[in-house]
Amino acid sequence: METRILKISSEAFTSMGEIPRKYTCEGINISPPLAISGYPEETRSLVLIVEDPDAPGGTWTHWVMWNIPPVHEIREGEAPGVQGKNDFGVDVYGGPCPPSGSHHYHFKLYALNCMLDLPEGSSKREVEHVMEKYVLAYGELIGRYKKTKHHSFA
Repeated sequence: METRILKISSEAFTSMGEIPRKYTCEGINISPPLAISGYPEETRSLVLIVEDPDAPGGTWTHWVMWNIPPVHEIREGEAPGVQGKNDFGVDVYGGPCPPSGSHHYHFKLYALNCMLDLPEGSSKREVEHVMEKYVLAYGELIGRYKKTKHHSFA
């Protein structure tokens, strides 16, 4: 089966643009708003995985969410699906927080022809393994972030 292209965008940042501080560990650390279009009619659920491939120890998972209903938007701070464990060790969105330099953050969205039977707190690897044969469409939005340098005036 051929995988179709899904469109994912955000009013908060453009593709390859800077993710606003608000959505990072230096801000209020809430998820940015996302707009979704182009999923096939037979879509039963969406999966969202946010990761940083530039992390020093390898790809760092910031958010895993599945069984999202086929919606056209995920509002700021909203988690309309089941959330899995990220690499911060929690089942919620963890915003960009690079230790140094500018990193790329990939918001990967998948349209599936089923719901996933996985418990809350499942890992990205578990979700990817179970969903792989059910993917109808895929889209990706990439944003960048670099921590603000803090200066001491003591």
